[in-house]
Amino acid sequence: MVNTQLFQSARGARLPQAEAVNHHGAAAFAFSPRHQLAQLAATGCLNATFYADAKGQLDQVLGLAQQLEPAFVAKTAIYARSAGHMKDMPALLAASLAVRDVGLLSRVFCRVVDNGKMLRNFVQILRSGEVGRKSLGTRPKKLVQHWLLTASEKQLLAASIGNAPSLADVVKMVHPKPAEAWRAAWFAWLLGKPFAENELPALTQAFERFKRGVALGATSMSVPDVPFQMLTALPLTTAHWAQIALSGTWQMVRQNLNTFARHGVFELQGMADVVAAKLRDPQAVAKARVLPYQLMSAFHATGEALPTSVRDALQDAMEAALINVPAFDGRVVVCPDVSGSMSSPATGFRGSATSTVRCIDVAALVAAAVIRKNPSARVMPFEQDVVKLQLNARDSVMTNAAALASIGGGGTNCSAPLARLNREGAMVDVVILVSDNESWIDARRHGSTQTMREWEALKRRCPQAKLVCIDIQPGSTTQAVERHDIMNVGGFSDAVFEMMGRFIEGRTSAEHWVGEIEKVSLDVQ
Repeated sequence: MVNTQLFQSARGARLPQAEAVNHHGAAAFAFSPRHQLAQLAATGCLNATFYADAKGQLDQVLGLAQQLEPAFVAKTAIYARSAGHMKDMPALLAASLAVRDVGLLSRVFCRVVDNGKMLRNFVQILRSGEVGRKSLGTRPKKLVQHWLLTASEKQLLAASIGNAPSLADVVKMVHPKPAEAWRAAWFAWLLGKPFAENELPALTQAFERFKRGVALGATSMSVPDVPFQMLTALPLTTAHWAQIALSGTWQMVRQNLNTFARHGVFELQGMADVVAAKLRDPQAVAKARVLPYQLMSAFHATGEALPTSVRDALQDAMEAALINVPAFDGRVVVCPDVSGSMSSPATGFRGSATSTVRCIDVAALVAAAVIRKNPSARVMPFEQDVVKLQLNARDSVMTNAAALASIGGGGTNCSAPLARLNREGAMVDVVILVSDNESWIDARRHGSTQTMREWEALKRRCPQAKLVCIDIQPGSTTQAVERHDIMNVGGFSDAVFEMMGRFIEGRTSAEHWVGEIEKVSLDVQ
C-alpha cells in the first residue's frame, strides 16, 4: 500500500520550495538577479541598515550590474531616478556603464544626471575606483563637459553647493571650453581666478553686489535669487531671511523650517501664513517630487518655535503627496510590520545625518495612506502576532501613522496576519504586507515558508485574492514567491502606490516590477 504520509491528496497548488535563507537563517525565496537590482536601485540607500552594511549593499549592486545585461542596468538607472527619485543608486549604475558600455551611457546620461548634485555624485563614484576605473575616460569626460557647457546659470549655481567633489574640482578635471563670455567669466569666478564682474551673468553679479552691501551694513538690499547656502555666512537680517523663505523652492523651505524659526521669520506679520500656503500648495508639492517619508521627516523634526499653521500645512502637504494612493475594490487588509527590526532608520545609519524616520514609521505611513483612500480597509499590525489597534480612517495620515509607529517591538512573523485571517475564515480580496521580510518566528526547517502556506490556505477560500509585499529596505529574499497573484515591490515613493494599483487591477505584466522597468525606453529624450 502507498505511504499516505508521503502522498497525501493535494489541496490547491503545490507550494514552491524555499531554497534560500534570510538574515536570520530562516527559509525564504531568493529574488531573481533582475528583481534584486530593481529593488536595491529603487530603495537602496548605500548606508548601513538593520540587516546590511553600506559596503555590502555596494558590492551587491556592482555584482548584479556586472552580471546583468547593460541595457537592463541602464533602464534600472533611469527608473530609479525618474520614478524612485533616488540619487546615489542611479549615479552608481550610470558609472558602472562607463566601464561596461560607454555608448549606452551616452544615451541615458542626461536622464540620470539631471542636475548638478547628480553630476558630482557621478564624478565622485567614478573617481573612487569602485566601479573598476579611477579616471573619467574620454566619453564620460565629454558628457560632463557637455553638462557644464549647456547648464543654465541657475543650474550652475545650484551645482556649486557641496563638496567631495566640489563643482570647482569637476571643472578642473574636465577643462570645459566655454563659447560664451558669461560662462567663461563664471568659471573663472568659481575657480577664484581673475574675472570681469560686468561679464558675469545677472544672478552672480547680484550676489557679488549683495555681499559688498551687507558687509558695509546695508539692510535694505534685496536678497539675490541664488541658493541660500551661498548667503548663510553673511550677516543677514530677519527681513533677509524672510525674503529667502518667500523665494525659496518648496523643498528648500521644507528642509529649513527650523532655521527660519531660529532667525525670527515667523515673528514677522503674515509670514507664517505665507509659508504655510506654499507648503500645502498641491501643485508645488507635485512639482517638488516630494517623497511622503520626507514630509514625515519634516513633521517629526519641527520644533516648538514653529507655528501651528505651518505644522498643519505639512499634514496638508502629506495628503497632497499621497494623491497616487489608489482606492481598491473589495475587501482590503493592510498589515504593517511593527517588530523590533523595523526601528532602524529608513535610509540607513548616516552618522549625524541619520534620518529620524524609521522603517516602522514608513510602514505605518503606508498603512495610514491606504486606509485614508480605503476607509473600510482592515489594519492588522504584527510582530510575533497580530497587535490589536483601532484606527479612525477620518484621522489624518500623520495621526494614524504615529499611532501605528508607537507600538513597535518583538520578533518578526510575516505569516501572523494571514494565519489570523484563516482562523477567522475571513473573506478578502487584497492583502498588503509592509515589512522588511526578515521573518523568523514562523520559520520551518523544510519545504515552503509559513507565509506561503497561509496564503495558499487563504486562496482556497478566496481564489481571486492578491498579495502585495512591500519591502521598506532592500533585500535579496522574500517570504512570498513572485507569481501572478503575488507582487514584491520595494520602497516608499508614490511610484510604489501606482504600481500596486496596476497590479491589483490586473494592468501589469507577469513580471510586475521588473516588467515596468523593461518598459523604459532607452531612446534619447
